[in-house]
Amino acid sequence: MYSMSTFPKTRLSRLRQSMNMRSLVQETRLNIEQLILPLFIKHGCDLKHPIASMPGHFQWSVDRIHEIIEEIWSLGIRRVILFGVPEVKDPLGSDSYADDGIIQLAIARIKDLVPDMLVISDVCLCEYTDHGHCGAINDVSTVREVILDNQHTLELLAAQVVSHARAGVDVVAPSGNIDGMVGAIRKALDAAGYEHLPILSYAVKYASSFYGPFRQAAEGAPRFGDRRTYQMDYANAREALHECALDVSEGADFLMVKPAHTYLDIIYRVKEAFPYMPLGAYHPSGEYAMLKAAAEKGWVNEQQAVMEVLTGILRAGADFIITYYAQDVVKWLRS
Repeated sequence: MYSMSTFPKTRLSRLRQSMNMRSLVQETRLNIEQLILPLFIKHGCDLKHPIASMPGHFQWSVDRIHEIIEEIWSLGIRRVILFGVPEVKDPLGSDSYADDGIIQLAIARIKDLVPDMLVISDVCLCEYTDHGHCGAINDVSTVREVILDNQHTLELLAAQVVSHARAGVDVVAPSGNIDGMVGAIRKALDAAGYEHLPILSYAVKYASSFYGPFRQAAEGAPRFGDRRTYQMDYANAREALHECALDVSEGADFLMVKPAHTYLDIIYRVKEAFPYMPLGAYHPSGEYAMLKAAAEKGWVNEQQAVMEVLTGILRAGADFIITYYAQDVVKWLRS
């Protein structure tokens, strides 16, 4: 039986004596293949609009998307997830399921530019509805606590994923935490002849304060109320396992936890309960913004802090990470 008595501290010290030695015995390693970069695509022409709360990130128009795609491909980043900002928003988020919607055009353009880029599409309605919620609401005028029309929302999500599939997407990623979303999406894709298309489910998505910069970038903040009736209470852990079990039973191919950095215990629990399921973690905009702000103040070494945080996410059990730091991490790994 192994025990620390058979691996004395002096031996551990010898193994840490040089960088080459440390890398040889390192248990958890961060590499390029584990990173997915989020991109924000906005209706318009000649747009590269900086996102104030997310330094280094931009809203891109489709006609300029080649700039970022070519840049990240040259860095070795092979996976992106897309979020759309449409020209017009309406109560049902119709741009999200239009064949000429902003994300549908972006998917087709990226696939034309770099066919081997893995393109994941966010599947939700919050960026496309004029009220900013993740589904259909029956009567906005009487809203006090936001209750979605669940069945109607599932129908809209089904239409959305089929339109993304027609555009050439590789993976669909439902993020609204809507009851039954994975089952409805799987049924719609299969019926349309896209049985091969996998589903990356935001199975565990907390109603978090760390989404603020994202909502600025995607222009999708709720106009009233909040999302606590359909996103998870951050005090709950066992509920996460229940949500994962439901999504696995409905046909999810990957699971994901969001946020990541402040929910390492949840990542660990999910991986322990579902070891056979590929598990992603979303390192969200608020966590990115905090690290950026601290680094700009000189309070932390940005590279060291980011590498520590992302390695911790992997160590907790994640297999891949969606992170706004993907470009920086690749450059740091190469250097």
